[in-house]
Amino acid sequence: MMLEVTLLADAASVEALSDALLASGALSVSIEDADADTSDEHPLFGEPGGEPEHAAWRHNRLSALLAAGTDPAQLLAVACETHSIATPRICAQRQVLDADWVRLTQAQFPPTHIGDSLWIVPTWHEPPDPAAINIRLDPGVAFGTGTHPTTRLCLSWLLHHPLRGASVLDFGCGSGVLAIAAAKLGAREVIGTDIDEQALVAARANSARNAVDARYTVPDLLPAKQFDVVLANILANPLRVLAPMLLARVAPGGALVLSGVLQRQAGELLAVYARSDSALPLAIWASEDGWVCLAGRRAGSIALPG
Repeated sequence: MMLEVTLLADAASVEALSDALLASGALSVSIEDADADTSDEHPLFGEPGGEPEHAAWRHNRLSALLAAGTDPAQLLAVACETHSIATPRICAQRQVLDADWVRLTQAQFPPTHIGDSLWIVPTWHEPPDPAAINIRLDPGVAFGTGTHPTTRLCLSWLLHHPLRGASVLDFGCGSGVLAIAAAKLGAREVIGTDIDEQALVAARANSARNAVDARYTVPDLLPAKQFDVVLANILANPLRVLAPMLLARVAPGGALVLSGVLQRQAGELLAVYARSDSALPLAIWASEDGWVCLAGRRAGSIALPG
């Protein structure tokens, strides 16, 4: 049996507190946004090719895992005194069973069915339907298991729109799931980009595992060209900042698909994209569990190869 202790910390102290807890004997420390899913949520993001301006949220929730028999108050007091940190209050604590954490984590990601013909299958599972379009996925340390509503919405859009012969840009590719799906659905050229080098490593490995031809690079090294489909499954704040760049990447007749947007954020984001010099008409294409997918198509026609 182990003990999980929950603490709150502000942006100025959270990193030092996490390091102090680990140095004083905590088995692990995880950090989450204490304001997540509220009106005060403040996502972290960086400009393309750069690091986030802030490395912590305004209000942070730390969960520290301690060995059985540890006195949490004493460990916290020693950690904070040793590292000259103000001692926070313990908000909650609970007993946690010893377990095979890798196996339990994997069990949280079963095969995911998208539409009638697509499965996202983690590498530790066998495909439920070998005849379907199966994407074998190992997320690594990158976001993107195919189970989140924002990813499901993008995958559904790809399934409902012909891609054969199209060029596709997956901006913020994470583990590469959308890029791989586009390639399997017939896109002739697929490029994924992410500011996280570890995400690019995972995406390249997943593409090789699925035997698809997709290229991955950092945003600064993207080729200077437009695409028939531009996908961006990130968050509302970076989507707002990136609006001019994403719009400029959409070819005549091409489509722009945005996800990672909460229902309450949709109106503002639609207005941002409508005001841009290279605007195209966006609308809510579909929604799931409070998340929406925005999509639209630029006027003109796509010149696909015969």
